[in-house]
Amino acid sequence: MKLLTILLATAAALAPTMASAQTPPAVVSPDGRTRIEIDSASGLRYRVVRDGNVVIATSPIGMVTSEGAFGTSESAVTSSEASAVNDSYVPVAGKASRVADRYNQIVFHLTRAKDGVTYDLIARAYDDGVAFRFAVAAQPRFQAIDVYWETTGFYFPADYGCWGANSGRFENSHETEFDPIKASAMRGFHLYDAPLLCRTGKGETSFAIVEADKRDYPGAYYAGRADAGLGVSVALTSRRDNIPDSPAFKVSAHAALAAGPLLTPWRTVMIGDRPGDLIQSSLVQLLAAPSAIADTSWIKPGKSAWDWWNGWAVNVPNAGINTATYQAYIDFAKSMNLEYILIDEGWYKGSSEGPRPADVTVPVPAVDIPGLVKYGAERNVGVWVWLQWKQLQRQLDAALPLYEAWGIKGIKVDFMDRNDQEMVEFYHELLSKAAAHHLMVDLHGAYPPDGLLRTYPNFVTQEGVLGAEYNKFGARITATHNVTLPFTRMLLGPMDYTPGGFRALPPAEFATRHRLLRPYVQTTRGQAIAMYVVYESPLVMLSDSPDAYIGADGRLTDGADFLKQVPTSWDETRFISGEIGQSIVLARRKGDRWYIGAMTNEQGRKVSVPLSMLGAGKRWRARIWQDGADMNHLRTSTTQVQSRDRIQLTLAPSGGATVVLEPAGS
Repeated sequence: MKLLTILLATAAALAPTMASAQTPPAVVSPDGRTRIEIDSASGLRYRVVRDGNVVIATSPIGMVTSEGAFGTSESAVTSSEASAVNDSYVPVAGKASRVADRYNQIVFHLTRAKDGVTYDLIARAYDDGVAFRFAVAAQPRFQAIDVYWETTGFYFPADYGCWGANSGRFENSHETEFDPIKASAMRGFHLYDAPLLCRTGKGETSFAIVEADKRDYPGAYYAGRADAGLGVSVALTSRRDNIPDSPAFKVSAHAALAAGPLLTPWRTVMIGDRPGDLIQSSLVQLLAAPSAIADTSWIKPGKSAWDWWNGWAVNVPNAGINTATYQAYIDFAKSMNLEYILIDEGWYKGSSEGPRPADVTVPVPAVDIPGLVKYGAERNVGVWVWLQWKQLQRQLDAALPLYEAWGIKGIKVDFMDRNDQEMVEFYHELLSKAAAHHLMVDLHGAYPPDGLLRTYPNFVTQEGVLGAEYNKFGARITATHNVTLPFTRMLLGPMDYTPGGFRALPPAEFATRHRLLRPYVQTTRGQAIAMYVVYESPLVMLSDSPDAYIGADGRLTDGADFLKQVPTSWDETRFISGEIGQSIVLARRKGDRWYIGAMTNEQGRKVSVPLSMLGAGKRWRARIWQDGADMNHLRTSTTQVQSRDRIQLTLAPSGGATVVLEPAGS
């Protein structure tokens, strides 16, 4: 990355002079629209302004540690350095094949007067948001540090309308709804996951509070302010282990500084002119550390058949956790051009952790893992396997090289259900060691993404989302929920929602007929296939049983032809239209083809999709899949279009549609 150092004396675009008594120093985005102002006159404070409007009111930045408080009035800025970066990031997989990495930055060097302790505050401004973090290096006074809590807040100048996932407890699977809530209704006992999305009321301008680049540090929640003011404060998850000489309460973070400074996660505010503009942003990944993997050629996105959601429903005798069943899934994957199958819980000794400890290196007698890998390789289908995280952790150094020797392509690791510092450290250890053995990773029961997929591109997707598995347990997965996720959880990165449910019932019938095996969904076939465009996930499941996609006559069912061709990683993503919890239209490009996905809530609607992204001078063939005569059928059509045209789509209640556009004649 090229770093262009700019002298403060000539950096008017970056910040006003440090000597100004009226105007605090500021970092201004490259497009000049967004600024983060830093004030150190009476303790560290910041403010975020976009187009002259205050988005985040004056708010504190600070933390309380074993070495005293940082960010208080006892500290003063002794010097600063301004810089600018104009570079690009090339993801291995995801929403775009190349992302501009442009920002302005100031590093403020601070000294605490009473004891000479030094530390830095780093502040950045991007066109689509701002971020700041502390850096505390080792010094004569201390070589390690415990962080007890942060005093950092995000204070609001008005009673914003927000959407938040209130987990209500520190240990959880991060699988809950993003409900609308007014800022004035947020309480100190609430614990909101990232992202916390809010509308400013200034047009459609929206922002999301997130964090990025955690290491040697716990995850954060956002709680209502203790003083009952508008906005939220950072709430850190305490460690579960015991740290010698720590206070009576457990510390939130512990860092030994010999290997490098303590870096707090980036406290980040993503900003867009519309809520949907945040979907296009890669800010969380841009803030993360660059890739630690030199050769990424073995990391391959793709679609996967899966056994758990549909209850091993393949047409073989005694279908279940056995070799014949998984051979049938491999045959199905080959017929649908799927790259993988995923073998879920039950394949290894003691995976349910009974009286005897599990052994993740020993398959149960009924499942021949090496044989299945060979069977799949002969059909160009790779094999993933599921693991319970604690069972894997006990045998990590034995299991991963064994899986590599077997030829396993990836591992799905489940039930972490925590975001404390120990779990953050486990993520880094797991992803690093998995990469050393050429294993991709899908994390379930996982905390919200923080950009780690940039640092470890083998981390191709994760859960931490209220996904389609909950159709097996109740009626929480509504169309409204489905069209809220793109504007909320998906802002952070890929989500393994596990789509593909092809058996639909109206909500009134679903409530009495949902079931654990071969479950139903409450949304149409049109919405089922639209998820493969709208939802981002370089590894994505076809969650239903093989006969949901291929009928008894051997013909593809409605929509299965689309699933057979849709990519899982993209060159470009564009938000077209939509509203949080109402509807969404998203376009993604792969090569010279555009894919459009449209989804609506329980209200049917017509949407008019502009095609200006196609560029002038060409004719395009549009293949359209729309809701059909009932929830389980589609109507398809083909037409020719140009960039000046619009495509009219009719979405049924809880419905959706997809379009594939390719140059005419291709």
